[in-house]
Amino acid sequence: MNKKEISEIKKQLNFTRQTFTRICGCYVSAEKERITTFSQNFGLLEEEEVFKYLDLFRKTMSGTLGKNLLNMEFPAESEAEGGTEKFLYDLRQSHLEDEDLLDAFYTSVIDSYLTGESYLILLLAGAYDVPGKGTDEMEMFDASDEVYDYFHVALCPVDLAKPALSYDRESQSFHSLSRQWIVGAPALGFLFPAFHDRSADIHSVLYYSKDSEDLHFDFTDRVLGCSLPLSAGLQKEAFQQVIEQSLGDACSFETVREIHDLLREEAQNAKDDPEPVSFDRHDVRVILGKAGVEEDALADFDSVYDENVGEDNTIQASNILTRTKFEVHTPDISISVSPDRTDLIEDRIVDGRRCLVIPVTDELTVNGIRISQAP
Repeated sequence: MNKKEISEIKKQLNFTRQTFTRICGCYVSAEKERITTFSQNFGLLEEEEVFKYLDLFRKTMSGTLGKNLLNMEFPAESEAEGGTEKFLYDLRQSHLEDEDLLDAFYTSVIDSYLTGESYLILLLAGAYDVPGKGTDEMEMFDASDEVYDYFHVALCPVDLAKPALSYDRESQSFHSLSRQWIVGAPALGFLFPAFHDRSADIHSVLYYSKDSEDLHFDFTDRVLGCSLPLSAGLQKEAFQQVIEQSLGDACSFETVREIHDLLREEAQNAKDDPEPVSFDRHDVRVILGKAGVEEDALADFDSVYDENVGEDNTIQASNILTRTKFEVHTPDISISVSPDRTDLIEDRIVDGRRCLVIPVTDELTVNGIRISQAP
């Protein structure tokens, strides 16, 4: 799913537009015991409850695509009888009304989700009458070709509210507030099937993790049966290793700066595309060539890339580029500049010593104190 498709489904999580049919849940203790389950028609909920549930599910479609939100495809074997995709497909087809399937789903989640706290498993079934679109991209609500049947899943921590004092109007005094168990923002979630090309794609799922560095491998492996890509942090580390190990002695300050500028230029040129900008092995090799790296210095590039990133894996631009600054570090000094002014820092030999040279052309302050223009 791209940004536009995610936005289109996220808009359905609105009180005035929602077309949800059923909501189910299972409250699980920190000791992995089921405390209670429920299943009911979504339309019978109180208005205030509807708003709160929709807000929780809306959070499972928030964040950065390729970081918190991940598109994952099911392996072919998962679509056979007994496979994870087949199970999720049957659950969707039941519109969350089959208690046996729900029970099996809860068991799968409880067995695979590793957490030391109580949590609530929520499922929400929806049916979106997908409007057609004209050549001007305007929606035509009277020209629908498909009803997109799907369900959301959200795993939300349940914690005791913080101790507090509460004002009692009748006695006009303050008293200790009784602590309640509160449902927090989702830690994990997914949408099945994915909404791809504005249609149901039963071969893929949109996965959400609040913590982009803890993607919960056990959960994705056992509940979804999908292989996780490298997390955002691991992608950045892998890219850094590829550059350092491939270039070796050719890994100069100027070369790394040029690589950064080229990557940023590619990302800027595609910033309006709904798909996140990513680079595969070929793309990275081309960029290194443009940065002035000689071909003979890239003799080990392919094997280094495959070892660190994976032969068929890509690296997302937003995971390796810092939008707000370009950073240079030594053991004792850190320097950051605007990412479009990397030219302000030079690596030079001055009086026989390697130095970082920064020209001062504007106002200079030190600890907030304006420094005189005189040398």
